[in-house]
Amino acid sequence: MNTAELSSMSKQVRRDIINMTANAGSGHPGGSLSAADLMTCLFFNHMHVDPKHPDDPDRDRFVLSKGHAAPCYYAVLAEMGFISRDEFQNFRQLHSILQGHPDSKKVPGIDAATGSLGQGCSIAVGMALGAKLQHKDCRVYALLGDGECQEGQIWESFMAAAHYKLDNLTIIIDNNGLQIDGTNDEVMSLGDLPAKLRAFGLDVHEIDGHDLDTIEAALSAPAVPGVPKCILAHTVKGKGVSFMENQVSWHGKAPNQEQRQQALKELED
Repeated sequence: MNTAELSSMSKQVRRDIINMTANAGSGHPGGSLSAADLMTCLFFNHMHVDPKHPDDPDRDRFVLSKGHAAPCYYAVLAEMGFISRDEFQNFRQLHSILQGHPDSKKVPGIDAATGSLGQGCSIAVGMALGAKLQHKDCRVYALLGDGECQEGQIWESFMAAAHYKLDNLTIIIDNNGLQIDGTNDEVMSLGDLPAKLRAFGLDVHEIDGHDLDTIEAALSAPAVPGVPKCILAHTVKGKGVSFMENQVSWHGKAPNQEQRQQALKELED
């Protein structure tokens, strides 16, 4: 996809996020909207996956470590043809395949069930190491939240990725600055995050996580041999919906019907 097509698709993904969470009356729109541009670029222009063969052993893998951003994930999978858009009506409903966090046993195209923050990058490290040991030419991507980088296991996974020279792994951090209880700095400051990531042995690309051309450049950058890639993407929580942007209250609150209509109007092409 070119930049205009990616922009149009990311808007559609955002509309899907709003509709899913509004239908359910629950969910996490803020962090889903902040990740929309990153996930759109990744899946449509970089992930080697096929909705007709979701279990292809040679496919690329993706782990949504910040599992509460599932609406964004589901929207992308539907737009790619892995699942039907009709499933959106059932988001977060009992027995639905589209639970509040991704379920790899129920949803085609999902490689790992996630939700417990801090664990997803470790899963991705295992996948990347397994691919190396099996001499498979595939890539593994993990999308993390900045708030979950307060978890110790995240840093253990970074050390393991560097130790095992996993240059087939790309870690993407959705750095929107907010988490459920407030700003990251208020809850537990991450300090000089770029310097820490480099110190842990990652090849760091610090970017604007809503500039599609910049995202494309970072994802396309050749891997440094023996070094895992880390894209530190500065984003805006609730991006694309004015009354949600940079508002911590929209971390885990669904829009009502009036707010849904206002958001969708802002997201018109």
